[in-house]
Amino acid sequence: MNQVTRRDALRTTSRTLLGLSAFSGLPNVINAAGVNPLADKPSQFKAKAKRAILFFLPGGVSACDTFDPKPALRRDHGKEVGKDRILAASRWASRPYGDSGLELTDLFPHLGSCADELCLIRSMHGDKGDHFEATLSMHSGAKAGTLPGIGAWISYGLGTENPSLPSHVVFCEKLPYAGSQAWDSNFLPAYHQGTRVIPASEPIPNLTPDGSLVKHQFDELELLRRMNSRHRDARQGDSILDARMYSFQAANSLQHTAPQVFDLSSESDETLDLYGVKRNGPKNFGWQCLMARRMSERGVRFIELIDTGAAGNWDAHSNMKSYEKLSANIDRPMAGLIKDLKQRGLLEETLIICCTEFGRTPSAPKTQPDGRDHYKDAFTCWLAGGGSKPGTAYGATDEHGVRIVQDTVHIHDFHATLMHLLGMDHTKVTYFFSGRDFRLTGLAGNVIPGLIT
Repeated sequence: MNQVTRRDALRTTSRTLLGLSAFSGLPNVINAAGVNPLADKPSQFKAKAKRAILFFLPGGVSACDTFDPKPALRRDHGKEVGKDRILAASRWASRPYGDSGLELTDLFPHLGSCADELCLIRSMHGDKGDHFEATLSMHSGAKAGTLPGIGAWISYGLGTENPSLPSHVVFCEKLPYAGSQAWDSNFLPAYHQGTRVIPASEPIPNLTPDGSLVKHQFDELELLRRMNSRHRDARQGDSILDARMYSFQAANSLQHTAPQVFDLSSESDETLDLYGVKRNGPKNFGWQCLMARRMSERGVRFIELIDTGAAGNWDAHSNMKSYEKLSANIDRPMAGLIKDLKQRGLLEETLIICCTEFGRTPSAPKTQPDGRDHYKDAFTCWLAGGGSKPGTAYGATDEHGVRIVQDTVHIHDFHATLMHLLGMDHTKVTYFFSGRDFRLTGLAGNVIPGLIT
């Protein structure tokens, strides 16, 4: 009798099961050595946070129009600063919020109501001034090329708390600059890459099996497991084979767990309103934030939410008014997430991060006075919960927001601090590849104590 090959088995497997295997979340992965590399791993020291939720806002958010208002720009509006450039005041007024008195512009009134939970980092700076490279740098710390993103590193370092869900999830309707490279695992084992969820009628395609084939699914999975095991064991050290092999089991598991996560029937009307979500309405950014809370409380280690893609984003070279629509899309949902986690007692163990690839100039071209250009030398990111210092503005820029004058924070320092809050020493979470040990922070980065409670 001729031996059945793995290729033959795959060809005869049901269309439904194969469709599900395209989903790349990979719980219950057992490699050839019998070890589950996604198992929950102990932190290197006592962690402030157990998991993280990252907001990434593509395009380069202007700090002086959002989280680092500059009254002096209004005073000096129109003043020439170099050839063909003028200082440009913000369109929006600003005000102090909360007991902390943190000042935000009127673009973010809902986040302003959470001011006492925010840790604003007003002295961020990076190395890259173009969208593609800066997006990769903010995710991976790379100065050139592509390296594993922060979500993949955290998955690698800590594993997942829930074996029935992926360790690393990305909510992304439209691809950002650099596309999926931002959440790729690169040389880290493939099961650490981000699983993309699309806010649509079918967030995970092909999740529901054909009813006529359900009764055969268990037998098909077992046959595939045996065939794939033999194929993989003959090719030791190839993590992609591990990842592909166990995508079948992951898909089968998600058929049971994902519908529960996406089902909002247990959520109160008050909670939905907090996020700006209608029970049977479109899957807006509020829906993504609510899903992030539901996944986080179920043990997903790292969740990223991307509000826009590589177009129609915060890259306002000539139309700052576009910020009104962009901020209205995210302000209420982000504040809702912070408030919801706090009232559930989960904010202390959940680190919320908000960042962009770089900032924007406080000046504008004379020919386009209602626009701002890319600016990598000074911008703002913020944290909430997870052991970050609440009600704090760390670092400072000068009165116009041109130069950092206090407590600079490089992207490597930012990453080192995030890892520290999650109980990881950024200098010791390494992976040997191509003849040397790699880490998220390269050969740099310092934990910033002023950001930590």
